[in-house]
Amino acid sequence: MSEIAPQPSRRGFLSLSAAAAAVGATGLLSTSSANATRPGFSESADPRIRRFRIHEPQRKLVDLRRRVLATRWPEKETVDDQSQGTQLATSQALAHYWATKYDWRKCEARINAYPHFLTEIDGLDFHFVHVRSPHKDALPLIVCHGWPGSIIEQLKLIEPLTNPTAHGGQASDAFHVIIPSMPGYGYSGKPSTTGWGPGRIARAYTELMRRLGYRKFVAQGGDWGAVVVDLMALDAPAELAGIHTNFPGVVPPEIDRAIFTGAPLPSDLSAEEKATCDQIAFVYKHVQYAFLLGDRPQSLSGLADSPVGMATFLLDHDAKSLEEISRTFSGQSGFGVTRDDVLDNFTHYWLTNSGVSANRLYWENKVSFWGVKGIKIPVAVTVFPDEIYHAPRSWTEKAYPNLLHYNKVAKGGHFAAWEQPQLFSEELRTSFRSLR
Repeated sequence: MSEIAPQPSRRGFLSLSAAAAAVGATGLLSTSSANATRPGFSESADPRIRRFRIHEPQRKLVDLRRRVLATRWPEKETVDDQSQGTQLATSQALAHYWATKYDWRKCEARINAYPHFLTEIDGLDFHFVHVRSPHKDALPLIVCHGWPGSIIEQLKLIEPLTNPTAHGGQASDAFHVIIPSMPGYGYSGKPSTTGWGPGRIARAYTELMRRLGYRKFVAQGGDWGAVVVDLMALDAPAELAGIHTNFPGVVPPEIDRAIFTGAPLPSDLSAEEKATCDQIAFVYKHVQYAFLLGDRPQSLSGLADSPVGMATFLLDHDAKSLEEISRTFSGQSGFGVTRDDVLDNFTHYWLTNSGVSANRLYWENKVSFWGVKGIKIPVAVTVFPDEIYHAPRSWTEKAYPNLLHYNKVAKGGHFAAWEQPQLFSEELRTSFRSLR
């Protein structure tokens, strides 16, 4: 893969690092006023919250299949690995399954098995899942997805978190679970003006929890969701007792800047810290989609026109995830995410026309993904082995001086809640136990 030198003046690099700055609802068929009759919702529902149910018109599913079958394919890559991106064989296997075996209605039924709602915050509709635990004194938890994720990514967490006694936990481990769709994603509104960066989303999520009547809650996030919960924690609203992140902001700014510019690193780094620097340097060199989305998101209009083009692009998030999903579509197992899981997420993107609108968050962002942000409230961190970078404990303790929990687990990657929901749920139970 050829290296493309960064240009610090480009807005897109802010999507990955503040170091760059240092150097330079279609498809919704029914909504109604909330009331107390739906399981999983409370009597004290704010009247601004509207009931919501998903049912996509059949004509959209027919059109999706037609477009998949009509895909005009490029020639095969000229290498035998993934260094040129998603391989043709993976794209074609995905398309064949999508057109011949995949059933969106199964996913739709699974989504609708949980209570869904819409509420307008700061002029924009927010869609969210809200499932209350049957256990007394459950702790409210907002779970925040990233790109190219969605609420689909966290659905597997709902049962273990709300009903822990059926999943190896105790009643005292229970959570009320809230899973919002970010602006521009899924069934949330698509911003028509600028300004919807992760900080504004963080404030909206806090307002959502207040509107639901929660006076004490915790938050969890990965990918963009991790940036959002970091910024929620930085705001430190009185109701927020603590956060958990699997994509922590721990890299010291001077080291982040050195990695980005190619300047010499400090000579006193530990082996673990140096390995993390190498991982982040790899991201800066090879994860070019983030620079593109941060600089020219609107130019990718093909993501709204070709479902296979969209899927091929979304697959290429990080090397390990692409490798494992490719193995899944070649008939191998063991990743934890099935072909249906992947296509549930991509179909959700397609039916809600989120292929371009979701990308604008990269353009809006002005903070470092992995940089220190000055958080003082309680924080828990889980390091998954196949994540794109590993947070060293030394940096984590400095970045989060009120560190509740730090654990390196044996399996899981960037989409850990999706891949390893039981392990992920156990980490959340342990992380927040002292805050109940």
